[in-house]
Amino acid sequence: MAEIEFDYSNAEEFMPPQEFAAFLQKAEAAKAELLGRQGKGNDFLGWIDLPEDYNKEEFARIKKAAEKIRSHSQVLLVIGIGGSYLGARAAIEFLSNAFANALPAEKRNAPEIYFVGNNISGTYLSQLVEVLGDRDFSINVISKSGTTTEPAIAFRIFRAIAEKKYGKEKAAEHIFATTDKAKGALKSLAGREGYETFVVPDDIGGRFSVLTAVGLLPIAVAGIDIDALMQGARDEREELLSAEGEKNQALMYAAVRNLFLNRGKRVEVLANYEPQFHYVAEWWKQLYGESEGKEHKGLFPASIDLTTDLHSMGQYMQDGQRMMLETVVCIDQPLEEVTIEEDPEDLDGLNYLAGKTMDFVNKNAMKATILAHVEGGVPNLLIHVPGQDAHSLGALFYFFEFACGVSGYISGVNPFDQPGVESYKKNMFALLGKPGYEELRKEIEAKEAKG
Repeated sequence: MAEIEFDYSNAEEFMPPQEFAAFLQKAEAAKAELLGRQGKGNDFLGWIDLPEDYNKEEFARIKKAAEKIRSHSQVLLVIGIGGSYLGARAAIEFLSNAFANALPAEKRNAPEIYFVGNNISGTYLSQLVEVLGDRDFSINVISKSGTTTEPAIAFRIFRAIAEKKYGKEKAAEHIFATTDKAKGALKSLAGREGYETFVVPDDIGGRFSVLTAVGLLPIAVAGIDIDALMQGARDEREELLSAEGEKNQALMYAAVRNLFLNRGKRVEVLANYEPQFHYVAEWWKQLYGESEGKEHKGLFPASIDLTTDLHSMGQYMQDGQRMMLETVVCIDQPLEEVTIEEDPEDLDGLNYLAGKTMDFVNKNAMKATILAHVEGGVPNLLIHVPGQDAHSLGALFYFFEFACGVSGYISGVNPFDQPGVESYKKNMFALLGKPGYEELRKEIEAKEAKG
């Protein structure tokens, strides 16, 4: 039995059976191509076997480094962008107390964790410096090259703060670099200064790297069981590699979403009913957007938090353009239960809910919304996650990654590169005056002069 369950019963009325059968065949062929490792981007398939075949020595060092950080730091700054931080943030926010950074240290039992280097806002960075204050802190800088603009700026600033606070030699004990195993600016700096280093694997792209040191070190510092996280991914991998046809949940998801893309849907909205899922959805958006958005193809990945966004986006979902496919993630077993009590006055008229749990109300709000959206012409897919725990999240990470690889191959793109991301970087370097980009800068200035 798969850890993650996929239910497309609320989309069947929009799916001609023969068309579904054809796309399931395409999904099976894409799976064979993926596992045969002969398709596009086949040098970035290390994530397929990662839950089983990973560096056990480094995994042990991650745990030791996490304990070291927890013992001497009140704050951990995670410096990275895109896949270098989204997976860690998704896991930490999903599996920790929603207000972890506001809890007293003895209840949190881990450093406060803040993410920086994922934007170029001086305001954000300055305010984080204020929050940090004079407290003891560590840095986990995550960059394969060490020269990516956003994290490089943040690391330059916080490295200087650390060296001023601790002195150069002592600061090195508070800086942990996750980078290329052999080359690059950050690797060179780490070797020179004596930072402990962890590896960004050559055969795993950033958006697939959450189960490497890229994600695991910050996750372990937060006190999350990374053994359970890996076991969840391992169990899901075993299921998805062996299950065939309609028994393979990830194949079904990949087939159905491509069927609807073929039928004119342009947007896939990932909806959730647990606020702590928000950054898992952000991770999912990068995974699918960067993997499939090529050659004018791919569903546009969007997300909403429900029931919150029913009071804002609900109207559009119900009655707007019928360009959307909705995928709902349901956490079957909530982390906490709250029972609604009876009120003698019943001024709010809620006594009919007395004795019921908030999860009961939440799940029925979900069912009601699905019914309304399907009636309004929005096909609905449902992904069941057993619980809000590390094992379930590890399984979900692997489920989405595997389905993404299959889905990309169905649509005919290379799901493991990101050529479009480089375009803005070239223009930015030219506008900022980076050496080597003088000709492009002249071209941009000429275009601007023409209006």
